[in-house]
Amino acid sequence: MTKPETFEALRALYDEVDERAASLEAVHEARLNCRRGCADCCVDELTVFALEADNIQSRHAAVLADAPRRPGACAFLDEAGGCRIYVDRPYVCRTQGLPLRWEEDDAEYRDICPLNEEGPPLVQIGAEQCFTLGPFEGRLAELMRQYGGGRMTRVALRDLFRGDEP
Repeated sequence: MTKPETFEALRALYDEVDERAASLEAVHEARLNCRRGCADCCVDELTVFALEADNIQSRHAAVLADAPRRPGACAFLDEAGGCRIYVDRPYVCRTQGLPLRWEEDDAEYRDICPLNEEGPPLVQIGAEQCFTLGPFEGRLAELMRQYGGGRMTRVALRDLFRGDEP
């Protein structure tokens, strides 16, 4: 798969994630308090697959030529806490705030942003009302395997910037 084809496949995956997230946002509208500028989940330690990093680099040269913002927070946040690359934000950023579920060691786990805890306990809502982690990550990992020749390289988002720290 060529680089443009891989970026196109990544965009299609993002579109599916966004569609699923939007349907869950509608279901949980009353409990979701995350809004533009709410950036507590947007932390500096985030890493992404090299595929996602290269996608950001190919689409946001002007942002990357500038210095990263707010040390300790995601380097892509603007002064108001909004994402400067929102359309091309990585997978990990697309489900923040939603009720999440995953399986590990034959057990099911659930989590939600502390700002969104008020409402029915997560254990009482149906699995279909949670964003299930796993299937989308598997597809993203497969795209990365194809893109990286089998290597699963990860990149810190702050490392994408060419500018100096403020």
